[in-house]
Amino acid sequence: MNKIVLIGAGSANFGLGTIGDIFKSKVLEGSTISLHDINAKALENTKNIALKYKEKLKVNFNIEATTNREDALKDATFCIISVEVGKRFDLWDQDWKIPLQYGIKQIYGENGGPGGLFHSLRIIPAVLSICDDIVKICPDAFVFNYSNPMQRICHAVTSKYPDLKFTGLCHEIASMERQLPTLMETDYSNIEIKAGGLNHLSILLDVKYKDTKKDGYPIIHKKFKDYYSKLAGEYYPTKPGAERGVFFELYKIYGYLPITTDSHLGEYIQWAYSVADHEAIMEFYNNYKIRCLTFYDNESHYTEFFDPSGNKMNERIVPILEAILDDANIEESAVNLPNNNFIDSLPKDIVVEVPGILNKSGVTGIRLENYPSDFGTLLNNQVGTIQLTTSAVLNKSKHQAYQALLADPVVDNAISASKLLDTMIDFQKEFLDYLK
Repeated sequence: MNKIVLIGAGSANFGLGTIGDIFKSKVLEGSTISLHDINAKALENTKNIALKYKEKLKVNFNIEATTNREDALKDATFCIISVEVGKRFDLWDQDWKIPLQYGIKQIYGENGGPGGLFHSLRIIPAVLSICDDIVKICPDAFVFNYSNPMQRICHAVTSKYPDLKFTGLCHEIASMERQLPTLMETDYSNIEIKAGGLNHLSILLDVKYKDTKKDGYPIIHKKFKDYYSKLAGEYYPTKPGAERGVFFELYKIYGYLPITTDSHLGEYIQWAYSVADHEAIMEFYNNYKIRCLTFYDNESHYTEFFDPSGNKMNERIVPILEAILDDANIEESAVNLPNNNFIDSLPKDIVVEVPGILNKSGVTGIRLENYPSDFGTLLNNQVGTIQLTTSAVLNKSKHQAYQALLADPVVDNAISASKLLDTMIDFQKEFLDYLK
């Protein structure tokens, strides 16, 4: 019988959303869902809600919960990681705002820029510790990571454990499912896409109508400005076109549709601060923060996860698990794997986001032929800081963390970078004092 381990099960959205998706699966029926979190209170809350809906929906799953990771991992078939370290938003505010005080014009500070480095320096050791246990206890398990910063976490894990069946997953590709049917005036089931790049810095490379095989880009180009200037988002419904300053500029320069919007795109690009929609980014962040911090205050926030009337999944992980168990050989639109000649512009060790094939062997990436070299230059700007972040963590090296800052295209002042690093180690010494 299959055992699915959710590591970080007490976190808002991830734990309950994934459980709700598993409950909808006939392929996974009868599996054990092992919930693990180091926060006993959050874990108990998730377990109780899961048991309540298990009874209500009359589904056949065994649910267990433990704060002991070794117990959780025993006999695991699948391990799904979504963790944070410390008080997420307090630390995120530091990651974002303190570099600005040193004159470094970064955006958002979650995945790229100096904020992405400090986030990585905190969370990568925790994820590596989880993977240490997986290698010892259930080395044949399929491991999926949802934690950010995706690029740097995945690079560190696959550098230390190249044989681990480890894949990064991100829901941003779902933006195409929401947007393309309106742009192309057809159902998404009739649309074939190829997208790729780095996580959160990815573009729609090719799009076709399945029935006619006609290129979808001409109609996207025709409707682009009108559609996106009027498109509002979940977290900023009052401002149509919001959070698309960098988005519009990238489209104008390179001619490809970005997969995500300013808050993520802008983290990686040195000129993004000059064109980003900062007001919308702040509105997105503040509303997202409120939603996460009040998630369990109202049952209506998560009842949709357990709606038996539809088969819509909160995330893509359950169809991926089903495809592995069924040996389905189907394509998944976006997976994060080491670059095994999937994108020519990037070194082999860098983890890229590309389509993948799912079968009993796990996840295999698909090569993206003729990847645009001009956009590839933006991707290449991230290589040094990704590699040096991994080196800083594995070697516990403050000097290599400093080098990672200097390699980042957003950083333009060596003295400020040095002072910033000292300040952040002092502010976050609970998590960063391993750097020597």
